[in-house]
Amino acid sequence: MSESLTLKSWLPILSWLPKYNLKWLRMDVLAGLTVGLTTVPQALAYAEVAGLPVQYGLYSAFMGGFIYTLLGTSKDVTLGPTAIMSLLCFSVVGGQPHRAVLLSLLCGLIQAVMALLRLGFLLDFISYPVIKGFTCSAAVTIGFGQVKNILGLQGIPQAFVLEVYYTFAKIPEARVGDVVLGVLCLALLVMLMLMKTNLGSDDAPTYSRFAQKLVWTVATMRNALVVVAASIVAFSWDAYGHHVFTITGKTSQGLPAFSPPPTSDTTDNGTVVTFGEIVEGFGGGLAVIPFMGLLESIAIAKAFASQNNYRIDANQELLAIGVTNIMGSFVSAYPVTGSFGRTAVNSQTGVYTPAGGIVTSAIVLLSLAYLMPAFYYIPKASLAAVIICAVAPMVDYRVVAKMWRIRKLDLLPFAVTFLMSFWQVQYGIIGGVAMSGVLLLYNMARPRVKVLVIDYTIISEIRDLLSQFKLRGVCLVFARLQVQPFAFCLFCLRIQLLYNMTKYNCETVSLFHLSFLFSPLFWRSYLLLSCRVSDIQTVLRLHCRSQKFSFMNEMNTSKLEVMRLQKQQCNKKANDVSDLKQGSDKTTSTN
Repeated sequence: MSESLTLKSWLPILSWLPKYNLKWLRMDVLAGLTVGLTTVPQALAYAEVAGLPVQYGLYSAFMGGFIYTLLGTSKDVTLGPTAIMSLLCFSVVGGQPHRAVLLSLLCGLIQAVMALLRLGFLLDFISYPVIKGFTCSAAVTIGFGQVKNILGLQGIPQAFVLEVYYTFAKIPEARVGDVVLGVLCLALLVMLMLMKTNLGSDDAPTYSRFAQKLVWTVATMRNALVVVAASIVAFSWDAYGHHVFTITGKTSQGLPAFSPPPTSDTTDNGTVVTFGEIVEGFGGGLAVIPFMGLLESIAIAKAFASQNNYRIDANQELLAIGVTNIMGSFVSAYPVTGSFGRTAVNSQTGVYTPAGGIVTSAIVLLSLAYLMPAFYYIPKASLAAVIICAVAPMVDYRVVAKMWRIRKLDLLPFAVTFLMSFWQVQYGIIGGVAMSGVLLLYNMARPRVKVLVIDYTIISEIRDLLSQFKLRGVCLVFARLQVQPFAFCLFCLRIQLLYNMTKYNCETVSLFHLSFLFSPLFWRSYLLLSCRVSDIQTVLRLHCRSQKFSFMNEMNTSKLEVMRLQKQQCNKKANDVSDLKQGSDKTTSTN
């Protein structure tokens, strides 16, 4: 039995494959087809971001579907090339295909070793401000990097500052055909995206629901539709001898050969670069890319697991990503990770198991085998429009205001990461992590001490509650709890919540697992410092009504419960004394 459980933990497919049925197959095929039509144009576009020939995007897009079906624990996640990983890959290898493939092998080995050694906790050292600073900077870098393709400009440097300067300087050289086509593609993509987000309610009549499903389907496949339409337009103009668009050009046809990745490289002048020199050239990127790949994929898996009510194994996810990158390097793939956009499409289409990835991978393989000649006519402006629309939601300007309200010091690592990433992406992440560490050490070395006047009724209530815990035999486990002076009242309320949980016969209660306690109420708690318990209960009722938490009269109830138990103990002692007295009287009379 234990061996069977161990095998299922290493091969999660064994837990759902015996229960597979026709309904699951139907939904998995539908989701796989939908995601596949989204994957092909995005993979072509992200290869442009990585500075590689477009076929390398498709080489990187099919291995993840097969491996994740065997090793993945999330039914929704799809592995493949993403905008952030493409940007990181370009920053490290500079558009050299052989080195990109070797980078995939090394990243996969690092990720797989981390999974086997259970080192996923290392991701906790990359804080929220650093992640947000990096994603915002990456979105700006990727998005602006595609402006030159919208304008049809040539000879633009890759360094961000120089790229901005030369893009504006060369605007007079823009090609009219590329500009018109790029703007039309952008407008169409934005329109379809807005239509998808404003479909209306599900309570509409039958014909209206059918129209909504049709709009949703068209909007979901918008990338493929736009690229196909733009390719037809480019082919039509080219057939009549009018070369008005910048097209992708000749690509390698057929499936990639299955062979080990190259461990050496040869420069244009014939110089042989050894394996050690290549690894040395990767530098800090060899540490940043595996971490960012893991962070992105696990964050996506956790988000959709919470949304769809199932659990994932984080270390198993690490193993799945690592094996995907290792095996992908044998088919000329560059590093991949989980894609949020394609995972969202997969979930919304109603996928039941990770087997939907097999269908997606099959579509990519069919495209490689039979459609590569058609990719010759794909305009670069259409791919640029797809990339810009994909990365635009990553620019989260509201996070700056949020950090300003909650903790202004968090803006410092955010700004360091954001600004340094324009210089070198990996340096931006390293700089942000270093700044977060400096702030953490400073707070430990210079703790703030604040003298407060606390209402004694709060102290007495806590004493009563702790007495109640002791009487009921409840063990409190305070895991990673940090109580600051200004949050003392909220700490009291957390104790009260733990008391509420004792009603459900919880033998052990852990504050670490009560994620709802670490809500925005935490940073608002300073407003409650001088409030009495009844005032705090009123405020909490207002904030927590939607979550159906009731705190009414709990403090008074706990007092009455303590008094009742104390009275029972007094009565018990009195009865014991009475019994002892009667026993002594009987003994005396007998003598």
